[in-house]
Amino acid sequence: MPESEPERAAPEHETRVLDPRSLRGLAHPLRMRLLRALRHHGPATASRLAERLGESSGATSYHLRQLAAHGFVEDEPSLGKGRERWWKAAQQGVGWDESLDGSTDPEVRGAADLLLHELAAHHTRELSTWIATRYEWPDWTGASDISDYTLRLPPAAARELGRRLHALIDEYRDAPEAAAPDAARVRLHLHAFPQREG
Repeated sequence: MPESEPERAAPEHETRVLDPRSLRGLAHPLRMRLLRALRHHGPATASRLAERLGESSGATSYHLRQLAAHGFVEDEPSLGKGRERWWKAAQQGVGWDESLDGSTDPEVRGAADLLLHELAAHHTRELSTWIATRYEWPDWTGASDISDYTLRLPPAAARELGRRLHALIDEYRDAPEAAAPDAARVRLHLHAFPQREG
């Protein structure tokens, strides 16, 4: 992180549950990248984000305002000087309201599809980056995991498994080990979905 960027304090993990309106406001590839950058790297200006993401500052500025209109980002007035406007993420995660999956509105379905495909593509890029750079992390040999499992479960049991996995992950969110000298940001991807047999 360049010296001129502020250090980010460890945020509370507040989650925003998406409804049809907020889903449509977030479901844009650049908006998702902007929000991810603010969550991972802390507050930034539209210009700094443009440089980080390889976009024009006009595009980042426009999409930041759209994210703000939907409550995903907000001003960070303590950092701004003069006309310089700093943005920060308003929450550290989003949740999925199950009613979105049952929507018959083509706009909601299109936004949901776009958001989920962008998220899956981002997960793939993160995993590919790890595989390509894993030799740069010798202390992490054996600490990473790329596993998959196939279980036979009804929907209620799959929901319960997801809740239990999320609860276990949350136990590690504020663990004292996070301050260890060899601690690094660890990404966990959890995908659970049914498959047709055969």
